[in-house]
Amino acid sequence: MAIFNFQANAAELKVGDSAPLFSTQTHEGKSFELASRRGKWTVLYFYPKAQTPGCTKQACAFRDSIDVIRKLDAEVYGVSSDTVQDQAKFHKHEHLNFPLLADADLKIISAYGTKLPGLNFSRRWTFIIDPELKVRSIDHDVDPVLDAKKTADQISAFKKN
Repeated sequence: MAIFNFQANAAELKVGDSAPLFSTQTHEGKSFELASRRGKWTVLYFYPKAQTPGCTKQACAFRDSIDVIRKLDAEVYGVSSDTVQDQAKFHKHEHLNFPLLADADLKIISAYGTKLPGLNFSRRWTFIIDPELKVRSIDHDVDPVLDAKKTADQISAFKKN
C-alpha cells in the first residue's frame, strides 16, 4: 500500500509544483520513498502495462540508455498499475537495470494525474523531478522508443542552466 503527501491536486500538477511524495514497493518487494531522492534527479515514467509492446520498447530504451542518465546523477523508475510480482517478471524478462515501482492500488498514478479514465491503467507520461523534488518536466506526448534519449537530453539541458 502506498503512502502519500499530496501537495497538488493531481489534475492540476504542473511544472514547478512539488512532486507528490509517496512510498511503495519496487519489483524486488523493497520499500521505495520518493523523499529519499532529495538531492538527485529522478525520472518517473508511467506506462500502461508490463510486457506489452509499447511498454517493452520504452523499458528497453531506458535500459539501453541508463549509463547516460546515471552520469547526469539521475535515476529512472518505471511506474505502472502492475503488481510487484508482474513488475518482477517484466524486469527479469527484459533484463532491466533500473527499478520498477508497483502501483496496483493506483494511488501514485492518481496523484500524478496519469490514470486513464474508466481503466485501471496509466497513461504513458514521463516526469523529471529535480533535486529539490520539484517537477521540472511533464511529457504528455511520449514516444516509447525515443523517451530515454529525450529525457537524458532534457536533464542535461536543465543542469546547464
